[in-house]
Amino acid sequence: MTTSPVARVAGPRLQLRLITPEDAPYVHALRVNPLYNRHLSAVTGTAEDQRQWIEHYKVQEARCQQLYYVIERHDGTRCGVVRLYGIEDTQFTWGSWILDANKPPKAALESAVLSFGIGFDHLGLQVAKVDVRVENTHAEAFYRRLGMIETHRTAQDIFFDYPRELFEETRSTYLQLLKG
Repeated sequence: MTTSPVARVAGPRLQLRLITPEDAPYVHALRVNPLYNRHLSAVTGTAEDQRQWIEHYKVQEARCQQLYYVIERHDGTRCGVVRLYGIEDTQFTWGSWILDANKPPKAALESAVLSFGIGFDHLGLQVAKVDVRVENTHAEAFYRRLGMIETHRTAQDIFFDYPRELFEETRSTYLQLLKG
């Protein structure tokens, strides 16, 4: 069992905990649900395939190359997932973010603040890389409200940088919003 400071982080309504193989059916159900997968890469396979992927991923987690979290309400009800991957010297990629119908109010902001905090505070990285499908206007608007900087785009995706300094400048405002 991982006991590092990145194993579990908590906010006012949510907590993030590192994924386990037992979460495979939940993750697979999210990934194949048309309500949540419109803007994700297509998934094939079964919940057992997802379990095997998670077991393989745990090697990367142990090396701090990738951190995959289940988002939970404080009562333990799962309400989403988020992942930090491509972790390098100064940056990480943030994504695989899905929130389901069990999410509490302000879950998008809280899960983002908690997960970016892991990359910036606990890992000491300087930049988060984020990409979003062009047609995912809801997520794009959210990223722009956070102040992310568009770096480039393709016909399919928009790419953003989210510098640590910007996160640190705005975090207290976000935390105040989450307390209300």
